[in-house]
Amino acid sequence: MQELSLSSKLKHIFSIPVIISALGYFVDIYDLLLFGIVRIPSLKDLGLNPDVDGTFILNCQMVGLLIGGILWGVFGDKKGRLSVLFGSILVYSLANIACGFLPYFPKENLVYQYALLRFIAGIGLAGELGAGITLVSESLPKNLRAIGTSVVAGFGLMGAVVAQLTVELSGGWNISYIIGGGLGILLLFLRISVSESGIYKKIEHKTVSKGNFLSFFTNKDRFVRYLKCIAVGLPTWYCIGILAVLANQFAPEMGIHDLNPGKAIMWAYVGISIGDLMSGFISHALKSRKMAIFYMLAFTLVGVAIMLFGNTNTETKYYVFCVWLGLGTGYWAMFVTLAAEQFGTNIRNTATTTVPNMVRGLVPVMILAFDLFKNNFSVIISAALVGIIVFGLAFYSALTISETHNKDLEFVE
Repeated sequence: MQELSLSSKLKHIFSIPVIISALGYFVDIYDLLLFGIVRIPSLKDLGLNPDVDGTFILNCQMVGLLIGGILWGVFGDKKGRLSVLFGSILVYSLANIACGFLPYFPKENLVYQYALLRFIAGIGLAGELGAGITLVSESLPKNLRAIGTSVVAGFGLMGAVVAQLTVELSGGWNISYIIGGGLGILLLFLRISVSESGIYKKIEHKTVSKGNFLSFFTNKDRFVRYLKCIAVGLPTWYCIGILAVLANQFAPEMGIHDLNPGKAIMWAYVGISIGDLMSGFISHALKSRKMAIFYMLAFTLVGVAIMLFGNTNTETKYYVFCVWLGLGTGYWAMFVTLAAEQFGTNIRNTATTTVPNMVRGLVPVMILAFDLFKNNFSVIISAALVGIIVFGLAFYSALTISETHNKDLEFVE
């Protein structure tokens, strides 16, 4: 293959599919993490319990992501990548705007109304990343896929930082929801300029089976590939779902006066944004997806160990470690790209959309294990035990999964 000039490379990396996918992921992350950021102030303002009701609502959002991942994944393979990019953003934008009006809802069963809206938002949010990464992966030359998808995630993940700043500057948690939903509606109109994936168009009218979610479970090799893709991503949401979102639970045991989960999430995503940009270039330099992920996993594990057992006794130190863990788990785009490259065009969007949402959907399981361990161990030891399981699965999967660097994506299952 002829080497592309620098100008050609830049033209591909900053093409319309990449830019629109990056903007979409920015809004997606803003809306996805907004509940974690406003959980305590919003629930207190509504007269609800931040811990008990907050965990229930968060779990409903994550279940929505799990269900939505399957729905949008299948839809994207059957009807095209663009159908998901339009449909998903409309669903979660409207749900987030509705969350902004929760203070005016009837007070009876308010926790269930909040949970239902976050469940609907979760369904919508589930489609954004997978469809975007699939579209970019199928639109760019194979030697630029890692860099292109890293640009999408690196910029998109800054949505978490903007979400925290919006909460602080807007003067109300409900205003932040309305702003997030409004951004999604605006982006919907920008997507009119995006073209469908050329690789998908080649099989669009063929008789090959498309979007068959059950096919991941009917073939042993495909099933193992699918499970390994999910396992590789687990540490990312272990760090966010437990160490950042539940940061306030670690404060008393660490001797810290107070920890703000919103700030913990923001600083983690500052690191993740930088890490995601770096991961594409690391993979490109190593000519390996799996080794780039392995080294970033090792870096993350060291950070978790020092954070939990290295005398993290001030709020500033905790946030510094959140940045460290963010840098390490910044292989999120690489992990989703790896999933896209593992499977054929006819089920690629299903894989790329369901895999990250299976990871997100397993957050309630990780939190449940964390809570069960707390019955017999301290908060720190409980978090460490969950971490041992999660990182063990991730390391094994990263080392044994098939390498996909420079793999041709024009194939079907």
